[in-house]
Amino acid sequence: TSIFSISLNLGLTNYRYLLRIRGKNLYLCGKFTELRFMIVYNTTYTTPVEDARNFVIWANESFIASTAQDGRLTHPRLLRILSHKDEHTECFSLQFDVKDTATLHQWFVSQGKALNDDLNRLFDGRIIGFSTIMETITED
Repeated sequence: TSIFSISLNLGLTNYRYLLRIRGKNLYLCGKFTELRFMIVYNTTYTTPVEDARNFVIWANESFIASTAQDGRLTHPRLLRILSHKDEHTECFSLQFDVKDTATLHQWFVSQGKALNDDLNRLFDGRIIGFSTIMETITED
């Protein structure tokens, strides 16, 4: 008799099966399901309308590119926020997935602060951002 396990990782769920082989027969001994929660790091930016285009270029070519190269933050998403639009400003949400808050902290210390300083230097403080750390509960 031999017992072994098989693990499947599908999105936010890990499935683990314990299998037993006896002779030529395979038996399912147990099934375990474990939910994994992903952290979403979101920064919402408010930009003057005249800086919005250059901000999007900077976000894609500098922030997202260097963060993707580092690899700790994944699946970047840059979104325009429609509910807070007025004639003088535009709002954007920049989101990344990260495995845990410790990894996020390490990234911020080694790279995030410098990127934020770069943004403030390039746009002379005209772009304001605030960050939110969220936990994924469900995923399609």
